[in-house]
Amino acid sequence: MDSNPGAIPDLFQRLDELNDVGIALSRERDLPRLLDLILLAAKKLTSSDGGTLYRMTEDRRLRFEIFRNDTLGIAMGGATGQEIPFGAIELFDKNGMPVNSMVAAYAVHHQRSISIADAYTESGFDFSGTKEFDRKTGYRSQSFLTVPMRNHEDDIIGVLQLINCKDRTSGAVIPFSEADRRLVESLASQAAIALTNRLLIDRLEDLFESFVSMMNSAIDDKSHHTGAHCQRVPQLTMMIADAVAACGVGPLKTFSMTEDERHALKIAGLLHDCGKITTPVHVVDKATKLQTIYDRIDLIDTRFEVVKRDIELALARGECESIDAALADLEADRAFLRQANVGTEAAGEADVARVRDIARKYQWRDPDGRVVPFLSGDEIANLTVRHGTLTDEERRIINHHIEVTIQMLEAMPWPKHLANVPAYAGAHHERVDGKGYPRGLKRDEMPLVARCMAIADIFEALTAGDRPYKKGKTLNEALAILGQMKVNGHIDPDIFDVFMWQQVYQRYAMDFLPPEQRGEVRLDTVPGYAPPPST
Repeated sequence: MDSNPGAIPDLFQRLDELNDVGIALSRERDLPRLLDLILLAAKKLTSSDGGTLYRMTEDRRLRFEIFRNDTLGIAMGGATGQEIPFGAIELFDKNGMPVNSMVAAYAVHHQRSISIADAYTESGFDFSGTKEFDRKTGYRSQSFLTVPMRNHEDDIIGVLQLINCKDRTSGAVIPFSEADRRLVESLASQAAIALTNRLLIDRLEDLFESFVSMMNSAIDDKSHHTGAHCQRVPQLTMMIADAVAACGVGPLKTFSMTEDERHALKIAGLLHDCGKITTPVHVVDKATKLQTIYDRIDLIDTRFEVVKRDIELALARGECESIDAALADLEADRAFLRQANVGTEAAGEADVARVRDIARKYQWRDPDGRVVPFLSGDEIANLTVRHGTLTDEERRIINHHIEVTIQMLEAMPWPKHLANVPAYAGAHHERVDGKGYPRGLKRDEMPLVARCMAIADIFEALTAGDRPYKKGKTLNEALAILGQMKVNGHIDPDIFDVFMWQQVYQRYAMDFLPPEQRGEVRLDTVPGYAPPPST
């Protein structure tokens, strides 16, 4: 024990500091800040002028992670973002033999701390690199304390190296004491466990996000027509939410998000359509009204050819004098059904009536010789779909994906910081007027970020150029439709305003839309648009 009367109170104070550091280490979730905290705490506990934290790489080398020197004003690595220009320390030579000439490598191989009073008089280690550094900077490296960092499994995951311990009274450089060594070893042990836990959590989160991305890829690969929908919507959602958080005017100017909330929203965006894994491909990919595994319009074409043949045979048998008008009528009906099958334009009452008339107008014989209706009931139901290509039953199948999404997400044991993922993802098909699905939530019942996702989902769908049943809308067309949805009470008006004010649409277009879809945006043609209020 140090005979200095002030040593014992000082040691107690440093033990209190060590305890505080241990608590801080267990709370820190950001890896670069955690590394900074470890080295800075070790420097403070020992009153060191400088220090280095090395981490063990997978190929068994010591990589510089943090480098500090107070006298020289150097702060590199960790949270500074400043790259450390020094190469890793090799633990083994070209022949695979342990390198013991470097003090950090020696501490690893022998699994013990090394204290050196003066590097310039120490004969057991190679300090040529240290001396070269001193020559270039005018610094004088003297006392060293090198401590391996062992985790709870007794694996060395890094090394702490402290330089130039300073007397707390005079400021003179002195050797590290035995108390210094014990304190740093205790800190290194706590730090190694905290670092191992943080790395484990980070790897688990990376694994989870990789799994989520894999699921999204599976959903998108299941339907090549929906392309990267599950990738674009999360990105646009984050762009909108960040724009709302950054907007300093309007009703949402006080909105903000913590890092946990941002992470939860990111995960929710990635999983917002995970229920589509159960949706039949022939429904998701239904490019025309008669498409299932293939487009059945070709079957109807064949029937027209049979009817045409029958007309021509009747002429040959002398049963009619002219067939020109009948064939022209037949070709007109054929062209009409082919156009009706596309589904790009809304079908009116006259269109629906004409489909039914054609079904009654012609007859044909099936392979068994029976006279059957020209169009089956299923074909009539599909060809008379008024909007798009989906029948009511198919639309219910499509819409069911959100119920499956909610069921899947609510069944998962989410940690506390991700507990809102089901609520965020499950509400993106709700409407602020309560007319959405599956739960008919109104605006105040929907999380604000879910309302951001709802706009992202709609805008992505409007502008997407990879849908089988439509072309992607131009930017101005999409904004006009979105603005009308604001007017009609479909989407959140305040979020739409921020979407326009912050020109989120423009940034999204530059990243995801081809030049021919961007064009000039005319705000005077966007329903519901209002300029931002003055600050």
